[in-house]
Amino acid sequence: MAKAPTQDLKTSVQLTHPERIYWPDDGVSKQDLVDYYALAWPRMAPFVVDRPLALLRCPDGTKGPRFFQKHAWKGINPHIEEIVDPEDKDGEKLLRINDFDGLVALVQSAALEIHPWGTTTAHWEKPDMIIMDLDPGDDVAWSAVIAAAKEIKQRFQVLGLASFVKTSGGKGLHVVAPLKPKAAWPEVKAAAEAIADGMSADNPEKYLSVATKAKRTGHIFVDYLRNGRGNTAVASYSTRARSGTAVSMPLAWDELTDRTGPSSFTLKNAAPRLGERSADPWADFFEAAEPLKS
Repeated sequence: MAKAPTQDLKTSVQLTHPERIYWPDDGVSKQDLVDYYALAWPRMAPFVVDRPLALLRCPDGTKGPRFFQKHAWKGINPHIEEIVDPEDKDGEKLLRINDFDGLVALVQSAALEIHPWGTTTAHWEKPDMIIMDLDPGDDVAWSAVIAAAKEIKQRFQVLGLASFVKTSGGKGLHVVAPLKPKAAWPEVKAAAEAIADGMSADNPEKYLSVATKAKRTGHIFVDYLRNGRGNTAVASYSTRARSGTAVSMPLAWDELTDRTGPSSFTLKNAAPRLGERSADPWADFFEAAEPLKS
């Protein structure tokens, strides 16, 4: 397991029982997760800082109970900030982190998956990305998922939008278009839905835009629902709470081959991609943002 450059990136958060194993099938501990995130942080930060978060917490590791939480729990670390949703000022507060201490606090809290909103709290009602989640049926070839990602890229181009791709750490891919935060949630969701519906209408034998389990065999569900207000998708570089320690890894488009599967990149093998000398395929993500055309 690669160790973090602790001389450059330090934390004031005290880990209790850093040796505690979070992934028993893989022998990966709490400290191992902090070390991985220390490497990923310079690239990961813009995708998790100042964003409302939903968390998958596994206090006893991946083999134990799990809790999908959007609100605080008893004894929450002070580096995990509670914030008021401006549309629900009397409701339960949401969660946010502001820095690396916040991320380490999530690790201390056994948050093994981090799912942000597609916007920051600086512009709650104006998303800064569109997220298309490709979720293939069990019998769908990986080459078909790649083809679907490239089709979404083309459809984004028609809208004048750049697109970036990452593994989900699960079964599929996420294709993400950066946006200038101008359009409101309903407009962004409608644009995503139009892409999904267009793909389903053009190739109904390949794609579904509705999550009907009875029809999933042989199809890819083009999930646009990540783009509604309050909906989330797993963050770039976040781990997944499943055996194998897969992470959601940003890719360059030319890396998308039959040799790169949805869970190819893991907490154990990701370090070479995260060094200062390695290229960041999403380095210009936010610089590439354009407003959504009405």
